[in-house]
Amino acid sequence: MKDKKLFKVAGRILIFILAFIIVTVVFFVGTNIYVKKTVADNIITVKEAKELEDVDCILVLGASVTNGDTPSPMLEDRLKRGVELYYEGCAPKLLMSGDHGGVYYDEVNVMKNYAKDQGVASSDIFMDHAGFSTYESFLRAKEIFGADKIIVVTQEYHLHRAVYIGMKLGIEVYGVAAEDINYSGQTGRDIREFLAIGKDFLVTIFKPDASVMGGKIDLTGNGDVTNDKD
Repeated sequence: MKDKKLFKVAGRILIFILAFIIVTVVFFVGTNIYVKKTVADNIITVKEAKELEDVDCILVLGASVTNGDTPSPMLEDRLKRGVELYYEGCAPKLLMSGDHGGVYYDEVNVMKNYAKDQGVASSDIFMDHAGFSTYESFLRAKEIFGADKIIVVTQEYHLHRAVYIGMKLGIEVYGVAAEDINYSGQTGRDIREFLAIGKDFLVTIFKPDASVMGGKIDLTGNGDVTNDKD
């Protein structure tokens, strides 16, 4: 009798685990399909970006830097595209949003310096030092920098989630992909992105505050107000 009860309990636990796995898989597959379908019309080319009007800024999302002062290949490709869009007249300002959460790790100054080296005026380059996630980059772009219409630049695999987050925060956002390059470790990034889409689908429902907010910064002004170094 005791063995039968244990068998029933084990069976119920197994059914629960299987049901949980099925629901989880359906959730992540469903949210990925939904997000990509929702933003499809807002993923555009450089040529199409040139036809947009009254864009507040080109938002370049941060990625890792090496040796403290060198953009990783992935980040460099984002910066190349962002600078290209700037010179094509797609927007008057660049907003570099990345992780500058520590004294010895600073994505945004590396990003700004790269654009300056390409001839972009320092005054046209704003830095968001607290863009610790894609969600926070967009929330701060809207709430801190007052951006209502944005072109965002990142790699294609990440672009759908980025555009979706911006749209759900009430921003008119268009995504332009960086050059399509097969980076080392892309399979792992694809898996993480698959899961991140499901996660941010929920985040954009609840819309939490960013971990760091702060005072307003006018994108129509001088980007050097965001400088923290001489």
